[in-house]
Amino acid sequence: MRRSFGVVSAAALLVLTACGGGGSSGGGSTLVGLVTKTDTNPFFVKMKEGAQQAASSSGATVQSFAGKQDGDNQTQVDAIENLIASGAKGILITPSDSKAIVPSVDKARAAGLLVIALDTQLEPADAADATFATDNYKAGLLIGQWAKAKFAKEGKQAKIALLDLNPNQVSVDVQRDQGFLEGFGVDVKDKNRIGDESDPRIVGHDVTDGDPAGGRTAMENLLQKDPAINLVYTINEPAAAGAYEALKAAGKEKDVVIVSVDGGCPGVNNVKAGVIGATSQQYPLKMAQLGVEAVAKFAKDGSKPQNTDTGVTLITDQPADGVESKDSAFGLQNCWG
Repeated sequence: MRRSFGVVSAAALLVLTACGGGGSSGGGSTLVGLVTKTDTNPFFVKMKEGAQQAASSSGATVQSFAGKQDGDNQTQVDAIENLIASGAKGILITPSDSKAIVPSVDKARAAGLLVIALDTQLEPADAADATFATDNYKAGLLIGQWAKAKFAKEGKQAKIALLDLNPNQVSVDVQRDQGFLEGFGVDVKDKNRIGDESDPRIVGHDVTDGDPAGGRTAMENLLQKDPAINLVYTINEPAAAGAYEALKAAGKEKDVVIVSVDGGCPGVNNVKAGVIGATSQQYPLKMAQLGVEAVAKFAKDGSKPQNTDTGVTLITDQPADGVESKDSAFGLQNCWG
C-alpha cells in the first residue's frame, strides 16, 4: 500500500528541496523526483543544478532527495514512496544499491511513473524505463589503457591498489573497476564481480564510500598490506583526494600514479597539479537535464525515452600513445563542482 507524505520516515526527508516550477506540484506543473546517493558529492550537486535548469524551461517541478551516505538504500526507498504518493510523473534516480532498489522501482512503474536511472544502471538494467549515463565500463577502460601505456613506456612493473565504492558491488562500481583492470591487461575472470582476479600485480581492493575520508582509510589499509604500491585506481575523485593524503603522509606521493573517474573541477585541478595522473570526465548536468526533459515529454504525450550515453572523455596532461585524451585545460572548461 502507498504511504502518505505524513508517515514517510525521517530518513526520506533528510534532504528534500524543490526547484523550478515554483517549488510545488500545483498549478498543473509536472512533478519530477530526483533521488541521488548523497547531497555532498559535487557530482550530485551538479545533477540538481541540471534538473533545476531543465525544470525552468520545461514547466516542471523537481523534488530532490538524497541519502545520508553512498549505500543508503532505505532513504531512496522512502523517497520513491513519497513521490508515488505525491503524484509525481517520473523519477530520476542514481541508485545506492542497484539491486535492492528494484522492487521500489517496480512499484513506481506499476503506478504509472516513468523511471530513469542516472549514472548507475539498475540490475537488471531494464528494471528502469531507460538509463542516462556515462558508459562506466568505458570510463574505467580509458584510465586502465592510459596507465598501461604509461607503465610500459617507463618500464615499470605495476603493484595495483583498487579503491572501490562499497561492499554491495553496484553496477557503477563493478563496471569502472573491471573496465580499469581490463584496460590495464588484467584477466578479470568474471567481469560482473569485483575481486576474483588472481593477477599477482594486484595488491588488493578496499572500499571508500566514494568520499575523501574513506579514500584515505582504504589507502592506509592497502599500504599496510604492501608499501610498494605504485598504481592506485579510485572509484571517484573525492576518494582519490583521500588516497593522495594517505600517500603523502607516508611519504610516497611522488612514487604512485593515481587514476580516477568523474571530471569535477577539483579533480581536474588535481590532474593539473599532478595529484591525479588521469581521470575520465563525465557529464552529470547533461544526465539530469535530459532526464527532466524526458519526464516532461512523457507527461505530455506518453512517449518513453531510449537509453542514452551521455559521454566520457579521458583528461590527462601526460598523453599516452594510442589512447585518445584531452588536457586539463579542456577538462576545466567542461568540469563541474
